[in-house]
Amino acid sequence: MATTVTSAFSEFMSDVVNLRKSSTDDARTSRDWLYEKLNGFESDAASPKNYPEIHIGFGSFARRTKIRPLDDIDLMFGLSAEGCTYTIYSDRITLNSDDTPRRLNNFRHPDSQTISSVRILNHFKNKLQNIPQYEKADLKRNQEAVTLQLSTKTWNFDIVPCFITHADVLGRSYYLIPDGSGNWKKTDPRIDKARTTEINVKNSGNMLNVIRAVKYWQTTKALPSIGSYLLETLILNYYEHRTTCQQWVDLELEGLFNHLSFYIRYSVNDHKNIQGDINHLSYEAREKISQKFSSEALKVSEARGLEKNNEHQKSINKWREIFGSDFPAFG
Repeated sequence: MATTVTSAFSEFMSDVVNLRKSSTDDARTSRDWLYEKLNGFESDAASPKNYPEIHIGFGSFARRTKIRPLDDIDLMFGLSAEGCTYTIYSDRITLNSDDTPRRLNNFRHPDSQTISSVRILNHFKNKLQNIPQYEKADLKRNQEAVTLQLSTKTWNFDIVPCFITHADVLGRSYYLIPDGSGNWKKTDPRIDKARTTEINVKNSGNMLNVIRAVKYWQTTKALPSIGSYLLETLILNYYEHRTTCQQWVDLELEGLFNHLSFYIRYSVNDHKNIQGDINHLSYEAREKISQKFSSEALKVSEARGLEKNNEHQKSINKWREIFGSDFPAFG
């Protein structure tokens, strides 16, 4: 219950949208414990060699844009390539071995000297099933990760084995991760995290709350889903050349919703310059989402006008239309 829009948003962000500090701390402890167990696998000569220096978190938890509930944590587990090379094709990247003795030779494709990402994923899946604390966990493999489902926690871990390349002629290195078809593809979560942090700092540390609020907003609407990474990229693009993001989320949303209404219709480039266009929504989905952003911007304008007239109850009711019944009621 709240009597002003400011207090309503403060309660909404702290009690509904943002992760509890205790949950975040618990998740980080659990993640670090899992890294320890994964690091221990290399004592088995049948396992790949580790490269702990390149272990890295990715996804919204690592970028601090995660909202409640805390349901998944993504981590990349670094492996030594042991002198293997890689070849880039138009549709895949292969990791190439030779006759030099190395552990990765145990993970080749049949009748090939290329390293199979599926075999490495299966290896980690089987090893994780032998950890007593995870005996009741449901382990399943998705296209690019081993998903560790925990019975005692609210979150899953998506574990992605990875390698890192030597710097190319431009001085740039990449992570190689499973592509879902047995080969490999490029990524670089360092760029995502650094860009998010840089733009947030330029905007006085206020942007992350805006991202989380919009991500929560999406969960309350009967709309085609905008992928988390696409939505975050669009918001980052909005704030990239701004420095004035305010601490009061409600003051940001009219302009941002109008921006999203326009740009969701078009191609959205991956700022890592790896994936190309990341907007895979259909034309119909783009139009529907665009119209919703536009109509919500009008509602935000109405809510702001009511607040300026000190009609806080009416303004809060309008915000409840925008964010749903979990937005604090007036009173």
